[in-house]
Amino acid sequence: MRFLPIFCLSLSLGAAAPVAWGAHGYALWGALKYPAGFAHFDYVNPSAPRGGELRLVSNSRASTFDKYNPFTIKGSAPAYLSQLMFDSLLVGPLDETAAGYGLLAQDVEVASDGLSATFTLRPEARFHHGKPVLAQDVKFSYDTLVGPYTSPAYKTMLIDVAGVDVLGERTVRYRFKKPNRELPLTVGGLPVFSRDWGAEGGQPKPFDQVVTDAPLGSGPYQIGPVRFGKDITYVRDPNYWARDLNVRKGTANFDRITVKIYKDATARLEALKAGEFDLMRFFSAGDWARRVNGKKFDTGELVKGEFRHKLPSGFQSYVLNTRRPLLQDVRVREALGLAVDFEWMNRQMFYGSYQRVNGLFGNTACETQGTPSPQELALMEPWRKNLPAAAFGPMTVPPRTDPPASLRANLRRAQQLLKDAGWSVQDGALRNAQGQALVLEYMDSNEGGMRTVAPWMRNLEKLGITLRFRSVDFALYQQRLQKFDFDITSIAYGGTNNPGQEFADLFGSPAADTEDSGNFAGVKNPAVDAFITAMTAAKTQAQLLPACHALERAIAHSHVLIPQWTAPTHRMAYNAWRVALPDTVPPYSSGEGWVMDTGWARQPTGPSGTSALPGKIAPDSIAVSAHGKGG
Repeated sequence: MRFLPIFCLSLSLGAAAPVAWGAHGYALWGALKYPAGFAHFDYVNPSAPRGGELRLVSNSRASTFDKYNPFTIKGSAPAYLSQLMFDSLLVGPLDETAAGYGLLAQDVEVASDGLSATFTLRPEARFHHGKPVLAQDVKFSYDTLVGPYTSPAYKTMLIDVAGVDVLGERTVRYRFKKPNRELPLTVGGLPVFSRDWGAEGGQPKPFDQVVTDAPLGSGPYQIGPVRFGKDITYVRDPNYWARDLNVRKGTANFDRITVKIYKDATARLEALKAGEFDLMRFFSAGDWARRVNGKKFDTGELVKGEFRHKLPSGFQSYVLNTRRPLLQDVRVREALGLAVDFEWMNRQMFYGSYQRVNGLFGNTACETQGTPSPQELALMEPWRKNLPAAAFGPMTVPPRTDPPASLRANLRRAQQLLKDAGWSVQDGALRNAQGQALVLEYMDSNEGGMRTVAPWMRNLEKLGITLRFRSVDFALYQQRLQKFDFDITSIAYGGTNNPGQEFADLFGSPAADTEDSGNFAGVKNPAVDAFITAMTAAKTQAQLLPACHALERAIAHSHVLIPQWTAPTHRMAYNAWRVALPDTVPPYSSGEGWVMDTGWARQPTGPSGTSALPGKIAPDSIAVSAHGKGG
């Protein structure tokens, strides 16, 4: 399954208020939580000792890496490189939403007309090679990211940025084509790198030729020892310019962060049990419930922790590629979704640990329910001919199979939809008027994915539909995704409580024809484009919510995504003898990113090398068990 993040500096919504700006930061809807001159973020331990090593396993399914440039299209970069090596103008805290505080920038000013944001850089900011971070570097980074060699997601995300002006050595202004409440956070969260990165003879190389040149960022870590195909070690920069800055205090405590690569999930799990690394996040309910155990769990060296969060649920889904002729009829797509028996899977395969996804904005203020409001209808009516008729009724609810509902009833409904679409069973297979059988391919890069797809395949067989499972090498999987060469696949879309221009990359019409965009479903609908535009143009939450609801109704009722499942916790196993965690779990943390950012190394206290177990953690944030069934 591919994980697709939503680009955003800070997540979620605050109370409705005019767009605001503060000299030391920027709040999307209202006042900032932290005042000017604050000492540190509340969730860090400002006295955390520095030193030691954190050993991680790669969060990518790539079995190797072949470049150090995480921004270009071709190739695979090491896990976590971007977040460890590149600073940005603003940084978002993990306990506040829709806000950014000055990191490279000491202040930010958003114009009253919303058409520009001006940042003043800190004089002490330095790149890894010692040169100061200047306005020209900020402009160079932006120009490079919207250039021809990077992911098209950057171009889509920044489409409303008119340009960047260097106003002084350390003053830079981003100009916007139109007022857009999120753009100061968007540009403030962009990575900034040196103009010297990859330069030869004082001149920069084309960015696609910057491959194994060591990145020149300004973040807390640099590249250390590397064993290609096996592991990479990031070494903390002892001269990191922001180590005592309030937004960095209590963070980047490990001297070294080593990221190991294993060929498959089984090898990773066995390596964890053997103590080869210190932290692993789990996405498999079966592994978590039945296979995360062993001697080191019995002794308490390894601990299972379920860390509750308040993140949006995202919309992990089976993605139906509507570029394929067999998937262009909405009735066929809806019928495919009716054959998914989530309740059986959750009971028999997932140990009851998941909740069903629905729509795009679960667990956020944007989540859509009921029938359209007058404000939503005002947006939707001009596009009635472009929207499914059902979008004007109640919001979709995924079909259930627990009583009084049943799989049998769902399949009967699917049969009727297929019949209405011109399909009938002939010679044991479902065929259209031309005699073409309904045969589809499910593409995955993980052979283990067959286990969760198999029940769906069996149910589709009852309808006369053949779904073939195709496991491909991860490199080929990426290539086929980039070229939209698939029928059905799974994508774990990251959620956001602050939706905006990034949805144009996921569902916008131009992105449907742009290779390597996030529009895997091939959505090309002017109504969807209009709703995304309305979201990005909203000046208040009251304007934002109807646009979000209209978009969510349009996508959900188009059945281009078949919703899968989500968990309300981060499930992680970690070495409690080597890694210490802060007392507070921030509600908007990303799991292992929280540990990398704010954890620290324990010091051995005896000949056994053991130390005390983790200190207190807020009881409403974590449930810990040495072994046994996890959630």
